[in-house]
Amino acid sequence: MHVVLSGYDSRGGVEPLVGLAVRLRELGAEVRVCAPPDEEFAERLAGVGVPLVPVGRSVRALATGTKPPSPADLPRRAAELIAAQLDALPAVAEGCDALVATGLMPAAAGARSVAEKLGIRYVYATFQQLTLPSPHHPPIAYPGRPFPPEVTDNRVLWDLDARSIDELFGEALNAERAAIGLPPVDTVRDYVIGDRPWLATDPVLDPWQETGELDVVQTGAWLQPDERPLPDELVAFLEAGTPPVYVGFGSAAMRGATDVAQVAVEAVRAQGRRVLVARGWAGLDLIDDRDDCFAVGEVNHQALFGQVAAVVHHGGAGTTTTAARAGVPQVVLPQGADQPYWAGRVAELGIGAAHDGPTPTTESVSAALTTALAPETHVRARAVAATMATDGASVAAKLLLDAG
Repeated sequence: MHVVLSGYDSRGGVEPLVGLAVRLRELGAEVRVCAPPDEEFAERLAGVGVPLVPVGRSVRALATGTKPPSPADLPRRAAELIAAQLDALPAVAEGCDALVATGLMPAAAGARSVAEKLGIRYVYATFQQLTLPSPHHPPIAYPGRPFPPEVTDNRVLWDLDARSIDELFGEALNAERAAIGLPPVDTVRDYVIGDRPWLATDPVLDPWQETGELDVVQTGAWLQPDERPLPDELVAFLEAGTPPVYVGFGSAAMRGATDVAQVAVEAVRAQGRRVLVARGWAGLDLIDDRDDCFAVGEVNHQALFGQVAAVVHHGGAGTTTTAARAGVPQVVLPQGADQPYWAGRVAELGIGAAHDGPTPTTESVSAALTTALAPETHVRARAVAATMATDGASVAAKLLLDAG
């Protein structure tokens, strides 16, 4: 069986494809991954023997450029993403048995159009449930397109969401589809999601409530065991004192991250703890030369998180899941998108603290750390970790192969 995995996203959206690709190969399938041309994605996939087919522009370059993307750029960028999918995927997917699409909505729309043109089985998968219409939660508003504050009915909000997506992406998608002989799509979101989407998240961390409308398959999170050793310098720092608090924002590259990190470091020190700063896409670094603080680049979080006292992060799905599986308390400083949702889940489960609002202070982060570092939070985090599944990628791989 030949499978193509397509995902235009940041690191947290590409990493799960690694786990699924490995499981598929173990079951005898031939796999290719189509993702942004970032060097770290290619290296990660090469490390497990899976080829990367580069599609579109570098996500890191877009996220960290001198000029941040604006809401007005969305339709143009969406058109580029759709065109990139229709340009690259046909040659890769020709003759394959299934195409799994994840990541940004316009990219997934382009991927499904390729699958439709080639007559290939298509599956849409998401790494957070806020993409899936439900009366139990509201959608995420697109930048520059807030929902009317007086509207609180989730069903109405999802109708507005569908309209907004059509206005942003519909014209570009249908123009590209017409060029390859496909009819226009009426509702972009429903076309992308389909009738039976996959929710690739842990059911303990992210429980799906049935709606009676979508036939959602929750596979569990797609995880790949990371066997990379920690750098010697990092091991020496960990062994030189009490467990530090990790501070990092991954591939979020959020604006003002340096200021947020400084506040977080000061708050950690106010708790009498050592600090481990992850540089990430924001390029964070040490704020002084004191020996209680150490900076790291790309490292194995699965190995690291079990050796820290707490994880302070932005609330991406990948970091939240990895920290939860490690049984380490979390402090989430959400900035936008699905991050407030993950922050809320951490607080609701009692495995850490959610910071209130996107602008932290030393005092507010210190208060959140007090909650996260409490003995009862550590006990709860360990207990929740013991209930989380680890075979989501295997479940998804078997579903694909059994459907043939």
